[in-house]
Amino acid sequence: MSDVLLLNGPNLGILGQREPEIYGTDTLDDIERAVAEEVADRGWRVVAEQHDCEGALIRAIQGRYDTVGAIVNPGALMIAGWSLRDALASYPRPFIEVHLSNVWARESFRHDSVIAPLASGVIAGLGSLGYRLAARALVATVR
Repeated sequence: MSDVLLLNGPNLGILGQREPEIYGTDTLDDIERAVAEEVADRGWRVVAEQHDCEGALIRAIQGRYDTVGAIVNPGALMIAGWSLRDALASYPRPFIEVHLSNVWARESFRHDSVIAPLASGVIAGLGSLGYRLAARALVATVR
């Protein structure tokens, strides 16, 4: 069996409670289960990590080079998480960047991601469905 890294950044541990009008009512546990369903037919399992600290996210990436790919929601670290970006540049597998809200329909400071140029793809604005779609993309692209 192979693992998929599901990496979530700051403030995503309180999904379901945090501004549900923007981020929806699904919890991170709900999202983890949904991603697990999507990858189960490939015999993959989800290794989920959520940290509010950039250093802990970096350690999670560096400790999971053996995964088949990753789904990454860096949260606000997409804007200026340069050390997270550098860690993802060294990650040897494909990853999909996901955002629950449409970051381009929000404040202008959210419009640039330092992570996106490294990602195999970016999904934004589809709520928790975006994670399922990212999982499907990994299933379709990872041999």
